[in-house]
Amino acid sequence: MDHLNRLFVRRSLGYVRVASISPALRVADVDYNVDQIALALKQAQAQGVQLAIFPELCITAYSCADLFYQRRLLDAAIEGLRRVAEESARLFISCVVGLPVLVRGRLYNCAALVSAGRIVGIVPKTYLPTTGEFYEQRWFTPGDRSLPPTLELAGQPTALGIDLLFVAEEMPACVVGIEICEDLWAVEPPSGRLALAGATLLVNPSASNELLGKADYRRDLVRQQSARCLAAYIYAGAGNGESTTDVVYGGHCLIAENGQLLAESERFQMDTQMIVADVDIERLEHERLKNSPFSQASNVAGLRCIPFSLALTEQPAAPLVNRPLSRTPFVPADPARRAEHCREIFNIQTMGLVKRLHHTGASRVTLGISGGLDSTLALLVCVRAFDRLGLNRTDIMAITMPGFGTTVRTRNNAERLAQELGVTLRTIPIAASVRQHFQDIGHDEAVHDVTYENAQARERTQILMDVANQIGGLVVGTGDLSEAALGWMTFNGDHMSMYHVNAGVPKTLVRYLVSWCAEEVFTGAIADVLRDIVETPITPELLPLREDEQLAQKTEEAIGPYELHDFFLFQVVRHQFAPLKVFFLARQVFADVYDDKTILHWLEVFYRRFFAQQFKRSSMPDGPKVGSVALSPRGDWRMPSDASSALWTAQLTWLSERIS
Repeated sequence: MDHLNRLFVRRSLGYVRVASISPALRVADVDYNVDQIALALKQAQAQGVQLAIFPELCITAYSCADLFYQRRLLDAAIEGLRRVAEESARLFISCVVGLPVLVRGRLYNCAALVSAGRIVGIVPKTYLPTTGEFYEQRWFTPGDRSLPPTLELAGQPTALGIDLLFVAEEMPACVVGIEICEDLWAVEPPSGRLALAGATLLVNPSASNELLGKADYRRDLVRQQSARCLAAYIYAGAGNGESTTDVVYGGHCLIAENGQLLAESERFQMDTQMIVADVDIERLEHERLKNSPFSQASNVAGLRCIPFSLALTEQPAAPLVNRPLSRTPFVPADPARRAEHCREIFNIQTMGLVKRLHHTGASRVTLGISGGLDSTLALLVCVRAFDRLGLNRTDIMAITMPGFGTTVRTRNNAERLAQELGVTLRTIPIAASVRQHFQDIGHDEAVHDVTYENAQARERTQILMDVANQIGGLVVGTGDLSEAALGWMTFNGDHMSMYHVNAGVPKTLVRYLVSWCAEEVFTGAIADVLRDIVETPITPELLPLREDEQLAQKTEEAIGPYELHDFFLFQVVRHQFAPLKVFFLARQVFADVYDDKTILHWLEVFYRRFFAQQFKRSSMPDGPKVGSVALSPRGDWRMPSDASSALWTAQLTWLSERIS
């Protein structure tokens, strides 16, 4: 492991590595079961696991039935728990295991949290099923508040109750709450109350059997509860070693986080099954911080916080972060899901414009088309909106405004697309008017600086606004979310419009939306033009062409790859991660594309531009939000235009010193 990886591991970055394990076991054979648990703990520890969850009553097996009346079995279970505690000390790993516990003449179906050789606490099951194949109330008593607060167990004083939260001493934000199997299926699962009281990591030792369709329901239940509780949820199901007298257990293990399934086991296996994932406690804290229903919920009092030791490993197994990570967080990798997203986003954009046209009574629009991705998407949205309203496409005024850097390819594509779509095309060259403007302000045309570029962008916007006044229409904006994040637009130029249909769409997604339109919405010549536009390099076309008529200006060469910037944008705005963590994640998913210095360079560019260009976002025109990341000053992103970036750049400088 390189020195940067060691550095990240020491800092933890808010991750906790957890495992859900369904061990091989034998019904009522405690020694064998504990041996299998110990072996699984050793394997988990080798993978850097800090907390492992085992199934319900795994020390004895769930399906012991009337054998639970046997004191020999109950005493063996406590001895087995003591052995598990010893193993946790030897391996320095925490775990949750299930066992029956006798308290004052009543038997409870319990889960024990064990850490560093200590039985930290015992949580009884609250809801006992007594329907169909389940008859737990024959043997067990439901957990309630009448239990004693502590219990002498295996020679140790141990906290007991349904009111326990377990707080990691090394990471106080990692708070473990335990519910058992049927508790999750209740109308009001205990995990809801535990989450409101601070539990970020909910665990469920379970013995849910397999029936046709039950796995899908179980998966959805776990995923949805993790979302509802803004928590991680680790579910460990009993496996094939349980009795098959009347039912079969599949060993279904699941790890979910805030609605996302991180890992899932394969069911119906003969040997021990283990899934491992890193849950992001820092992300969960952020989700709760900004979630007003969570913060407004009534305070949950009366729960006890019990400290435990959470192992911090220095040698994690590869990958460094064990969880699904995408280098294109705005673009689903699965083609079917990606197409579904594109369809939804295109409808949102369309209906946003439909409402604006209907409200204003406007039946005409103007927009600039360049033959590039953004203006193409905006034009397609206009066409769909006009079709929905029953308006004539000829009242869409598509204006191409060739300037000093316009290529034959982009101009031809813009003109062909407008003609094939049946909109009105106007060509208004801007070179002469811009040259006149240069003379008026005394600017040397040979100096290709920001004045040279912005004068062209503002001239184009002026034309669009004035033509809109001529025809009594609206100016539809074409810029996208990524450009807004980086400020890659001219203030009071292409930055301005009367309705900004692409405002919520990042650049990496714009390309897929245009491709999707070519495949599913349009056909023939229109689709052919769209495909060529998708293959065209991204450029504002503001600098003169080279002598060979090729582009002298490509956006990604100037400000960096959009795939990197969109990745940064998602982590910074959606999750509010610090630069160190953003860099750490980027170097993992882009390791085969960019080296550390390249990633850090463009991350520095992102932060510098993101802070410096807020004034442009503060005066953004209206436009529809389409995803969980948006930068509207009226909605998702409120930031002072003069905020200092010192805290963030200091961390980037610190990183730079260690890379070099």
